[in-house]
Amino acid sequence: MRDMLFHLLFVWYPYVCLGFFVVGSLFRFERDQYSWRASSSQLLRRRQFIIGSNLFHFGILFLFVGHFVGLLTPTWLYTKLITIEQKQMIAITAGGIAGVVCFVGLTMLLHRRLFDPRIRITSTTMDMAILTILWVQLALGLVTLPYSLQHSDGETMLKLSHWAQGVLTLEPNVDNYLKGLEWPYLAHLVLGMTIFLLFPFSRLVHIWSAPVGYLGRKGYQIVRTSRPQRQSAVAGSSQRSR
Repeated sequence: MRDMLFHLLFVWYPYVCLGFFVVGSLFRFERDQYSWRASSSQLLRRRQFIIGSNLFHFGILFLFVGHFVGLLTPTWLYTKLITIEQKQMIAITAGGIAGVVCFVGLTMLLHRRLFDPRIRITSTTMDMAILTILWVQLALGLVTLPYSLQHSDGETMLKLSHWAQGVLTLEPNVDNYLKGLEWPYLAHLVLGMTIFLLFPFSRLVHIWSAPVGYLGRKGYQIVRTSRPQRQSAVAGSSQRSR
């Protein structure tokens, strides 16, 4: 029974979550576009919101890119530049710093939403749930750091990356890579996949609408003036000449 549950969680559950993530996002965008927003409450407790939001978004973006590159980059590719042990230490150091920054920011946002009656009354159940799940997920990620330090040879990191790459390449029985790992890693994986599952039903969908195009947009400046436009002045002088 235990082996069957392990197989379901780490072989079948990833595809269920990815399916909901992709199809659910497309369906919500097609059928419920007016709910496709961040629903910001920044007018309330603005200072705490700005600090917490900046810390959270900086940390979560760094963590997402780090996990994406770290898990999906083939071993033969990055070992041309660094060793497995060096990659492990970079992941622990950079991921630990970003994780703490993100955790502090999210704690501020969660505290603000839970303990301010004005904000709490405008929050949905999913708002509370997704913030709490993200908070627990970050806590689990920080808990894994001491375990990773005990495996400085990078063996655990290789198991996790082989599992993630095996899921994307439809490799059978990828759960074999994860057998023997400590519980924080497994809980971190399951909760991370669950976030993808809940993604289309939460305000996290606003990630798809991130204004990335603004980064490459040429700058411009809007200037307002009280002087009459040139065309109006020309038209006025023409009428006077008549």
